[in-house]
Amino acid sequence: MSTDSHESHVDDPIFEVRNASVTFDMDRGESRVLDSIDLDVERGEILGVVGESGSGKSMFASALLDAIVEPGVLMGDITFHPSRGEEVELTDLSEEEVKQVRWEDIAMVFQGAMSSFNPTMTIGKHFRETISVHDADMQECMDRARDLLSDLYLDPERVLSSYPHELSGGMSQRALIALSVVLEPDALVMDEPTAALDLLMQRSIIELIDELAEKYNLTIVFITHDLPLVADLADRLAVMYAFEFIEIGDKEDLLRSSKHPYTRALLNSTPNLETPREKMRPIEGSAPDPVSVPEGCSYAPRCPMADEQCTRVDPDLRENIAETSHLAACHYSDRVADEIPISLMEVTHDE
Repeated sequence: MSTDSHESHVDDPIFEVRNASVTFDMDRGESRVLDSIDLDVERGEILGVVGESGSGKSMFASALLDAIVEPGVLMGDITFHPSRGEEVELTDLSEEEVKQVRWEDIAMVFQGAMSSFNPTMTIGKHFRETISVHDADMQECMDRARDLLSDLYLDPERVLSSYPHELSGGMSQRALIALSVVLEPDALVMDEPTAALDLLMQRSIIELIDELAEKYNLTIVFITHDLPLVADLADRLAVMYAFEFIEIGDKEDLLRSSKHPYTRALLNSTPNLETPREKMRPIEGSAPDPVSVPEGCSYAPRCPMADEQCTRVDPDLRENIAETSHLAACHYSDRVADEIPISLMEVTHDE
């Protein structure tokens, strides 16, 4: 997708992503699992990145951290603007330099805390090792660790002295969030951080993340397949399909007036306790194979509005509403609202 003249510009970017792609060489051809991404992330915002499984969300998270696992190859430019010091081109850093940026400047929280913790170490030792590796002040950081755990409604002394298996899933995930923030990073990348938890704990942790973001001036990129979950948290939403962004906009604007057929289909397929099952509309078909993404619009094979132009010409992620930064990659964005009504408006909680 060509977006050179239509990047999602913001006033004070902390991340500037330009033409970022990730490829894997496979026996049956090149697998492109991130496709020419252009995106700015505003300092201090919570950006929700949403899409079906296999859309490229986790690969985007790994790219922001320059953490693509070999034999994957990351191309393009990812510029990070820390609050301390000069801007950093992440893709130009050595492996050792990248390790220093992670946790100190950009921290990460992935799905399933149990797989992130060493089962032979107490939670306290995880904190102390992280602090020591980055040559930070031990006393100051451990005091902050206790404050963070308290902010997350945990008993600091109990948690710090426990082994991971002695904590529940919700407690472990909150402890991991505290660990990710203990070095006071500018940005936090969270990849499906609540997916393994029950609904009540998910909602609780979302509220706590919102409070932490405000208290510690965090920029958060929150990756999820669960649109209603992130709708309560995010300032902006970026929707991914077939390894690229197909719609980006202010949360309320995107939920109420989405301009891409896929976003509207995603909203209409979202489970909601208040909506009768017969009103839900699953998205027919499946996402494209990364080795053989179709020419033209990647969503065309599943789109009820697709015509010959859609199958031939790949639409730009262009600006649709002049006075906002609402971007949508659809040839017929001005007709989408009439042709694909949104039936599940309950996802817009913030009236």
